Amino acid sequence: MGGGHQPGAKPVEPGLHLIATPIGAARDITLRALDLLAGAEVLAAEDTRSLRHLMEIHGVALGDRPLVSYHDHNAEAARPRLMAALAAGKSVVYASEAGTPLVADPGYQLARAAVAAGHRLVSAPGPSAVLAALTVSGLPSDRFLFAGFPPPAKAARAAFLKELAAVPATLIFYESPKRLAALLAEMAAQLGDAREAAVCRELTKRFEEVRRGTLADLAAHYAGAPPKGEIVVVVDRARGRAAGPEDVDAALADALGRLSVKDAAAEVAAALGLPRREVYQRALDLGRAARE
Repeated sequence: MGGGHQPGAKPVEPGLHLIATPIGAARDITLRALDLLAGAEVLAAEDTRSLRHLMEIHGVALGDRPLVSYHDHNAEAARPRLMAALAAGKSVVYASEAGTPLVADPGYQLARAAVAAGHRLVSAPGPSAVLAALTVSGLPSDRFLFAGFPPPAKAARAAFLKELAAVPATLIFYESPKRLAALLAEMAAQLGDAREAAVCRELTKRFEEVRRGTLADLAAHYAGAPPKGEIVVVVDRARGRAAGPEDVDAALADALGRLSVKDAAAEVAAALGLPRREVYQRALDLGRAARE
């Protein structure tokens, strides 16, 4: 039993309610999610076995309520049943297999369909592997980009990473253990082998591990030791110390073609990790040189 909270089957308002489920530790479920599971008229889940087990742990009875399987392989067939329940004014709860619905999860099209049909869409926030990894990575959290699963094919993966190389934010990826070594090697090549990163494994679970270091160090470590479990890779943004004057000028030339001097300087300063005042002054200098 979960202990402490006895979920009551209070009526749940009509609409589609998205609940986050634990990524490991069963007690990470929220009290609100338990109440929704207890009171909703229809339940849907990416993995019905996982949801049944979670409900059993926390003493939430399914009773005679329908529990609909909704995943990548049956979404087109299952969605009309859930939409019909919403159209009938019923409360529907959708649970991801683990973590927050719609984040690397098949619930996206269901949520879009509900919104398009004018139904209420509600999120009951909770566990998220993205945020858990960001908070334990030790890397900047002021701005971040969740990039999902990188393409498995080498050429597509290289192009994918190249697009992200200059993004002025901490980058977060999901990856399978068997492809981790190849991903880290490609990251070292495309993003820079000295860039700081963290590999977060089995978050919130018994064998949780966070390994921090440069991409070169991490690539070398995992090259001969493929890990087990769920993996999140967090990578720091590019730092200004690697940017020379020619990099600044090239970035400004591109930005000034699209933006005002002030906005161009702000964009380049953020992208290269440089003081905004210095970049702004360089932008003014380039503007004067172009007019002379």
